[in-house]
Amino acid sequence: MKYLLSAFAALLFAPLSHAADLPLAGAATVLRTLPAREATQGVANDRQFLYAIQNSTIGKYDRQTGKRLGGWSGDPAIFIHINSCEVHGTELVCAMSNYPNLPMWSSVEWFDTRTMQHTHTHSFGPGRGSLTWIDWHDGSWWACFANYDGDGGEAPRDHRATLLVRMDPHFATQEQWLFPEDVLQRFGHHSASGGRWGQDGLLYVTGHDAQELYALQLPKAGGRLRHVATYSLPTHGQAFDWDALAPNRLWTIDRQTQALVNSQLPIPQAH
Repeated sequence: MKYLLSAFAALLFAPLSHAADLPLAGAATVLRTLPAREATQGVANDRQFLYAIQNSTIGKYDRQTGKRLGGWSGDPAIFIHINSCEVHGTELVCAMSNYPNLPMWSSVEWFDTRTMQHTHTHSFGPGRGSLTWIDWHDGSWWACFANYDGDGGEAPRDHRATLLVRMDPHFATQEQWLFPEDVLQRFGHHSASGGRWGQDGLLYVTGHDAQELYALQLPKAGGRLRHVATYSLPTHGQAFDWDALAPNRLWTIDRQTQALVNSQLPIPQAH
C-alpha cells in the first residue's frame, strides 16, 4: 500500500527553478533497523511481513519481531539478478535481469507471499535494458529499464538511456520517458535502482549509491520526467518500499550491514 506524502500540492503548482538548483527538501530520520542477511538489493513489505531481496534469494521476516520466518532460494543460473519486489495482493511481483551479462534481458517474476513459492513469469527479452523495478499504479505497470556505463551496459546506450515505461495489465507499452538530466548525473555510471509512485501523484526514485530520494513528475509535454524535489536518506540507494502501515515512512536497505531500515520522511512545507 502506498501512502500520501502530504502537502506537495504547492510544489506541483509553484514555478520550478532549474532542477540542479532545487534545495534539499529534508532528511529522513531512522526509526528502526532490523538485520536481514538477504538485504543487498532491496526490500518490500506488507502489513505483517518484510521481504529482503538478494539476487536469487528472498527472506521473509516478521515485521514486529524481526524474526526470519522463511524464504525462497532459486537456481542462480536462472534467477540471476532479482533487483526489487513489491507486494501486490498476496503476491510478490519482482523485477529481474541478467546483469551484468550481455545481451541484457529482463523479466517479471511472481511469488506467493503465503508459501514463498515461485508461481509464474513474464519475459521482456532483450532490447530496452535491465529491469530494475516495477510498480502497479493507476491501472498500469510502471517499469524502469536501466542502462549502464561500462560493465553490464550495451554500447552505444549508456545510463542516459534509462527509461520509465508505462504498460497496460498485459505489458503492452503505452508511454515512455527519459529521466531528468540532473538526476541522471547523480546516478553516476549506474541507474535507477528503486522506484515507487506516491499517492501525491509524484514518482519517487533512488539511484544505486547516492543517499538520496528523488521526487519526479510526469511532464506536461515532451518525453523527459521533471525533477521536483530531493530528500536525503540514511542508506545508499537500492530498491525501497513505502511502509504499508504508516504515512511518510519508507523501508530501505543498508548493504554494508545487511539490514532493513525504516525511516520517516519530513512533511514538506508549502511555499
